[in-house]
Amino acid sequence: MVATLLTAYLVALLISRTHAIAVAIAVVASALTHFAGKHLEDKRSWQVFEVLPEIIDHIISGVQSGLSLNQSLISLESRGPKITQSIFEEYRETTFSGESFEKSIQRLQSRFSLAAADQLFESLVFAKNLGGSELLSLLRQLGDFIRQDLALRREISAKQGWIKNSAHLSAGAPWLLLLLLSAQPATAKSFASSSGAMVLSFGALLTLCAYLWMGHLSRLPEPARIFGSFDEH
Repeated sequence: MVATLLTAYLVALLISRTHAIAVAIAVVASALTHFAGKHLEDKRSWQVFEVLPEIIDHIISGVQSGLSLNQSLISLESRGPKITQSIFEEYRETTFSGESFEKSIQRLQSRFSLAAADQLFESLVFAKNLGGSELLSLLRQLGDFIRQDLALRREISAKQGWIKNSAHLSAGAPWLLLLLLSAQPATAKSFASSSGAMVLSFGALLTLCAYLWMGHLSRLPEPARIFGSFDEH
């Protein structure tokens, strides 16, 4: 974020030759970049959520072929989705180091950080400790539920995509226009005064507030991690 702030400041200062404009543009640019990074983290969580049904199918296949739950989970290091293979590689290492099944599962829950994954792993712990004659049926039902949830979220996300695009365009376009106009001495001079700096500060504040509000409107609600919260305590 510091690198983005400094780079944006230097570029804006080079074009406008006005510190007030350069500072305002740098703050807005670095803040938007930071929030965009948060969006990428959310995107990765969504990608992990999308492969949960595939993980469930692999576990069901492993149990049906005679593997234990532990072996089925370890096999996901190579047979599972690419995005989660490193997670299950850590699971294998913690298991071979002598850590209990429950502790290893808690680590998985922490790495996935998803309510649906919590439900899956808690079901496995329950089956491991108390026996799970209905485990396969439970896993199939959970897989079907997650697939239905995914289909609904994809539909809603597609319809709300214009909100995110509007937020990016609305937040960045005025400042890009200001940067272009500031190449003219008259524009740069008008914002070099104290009143101009106040206008820039107020504009930057409104831009960030509007961007966060639009992002909040486009964010789908996430179910609470009941099991994850319990385990952390």
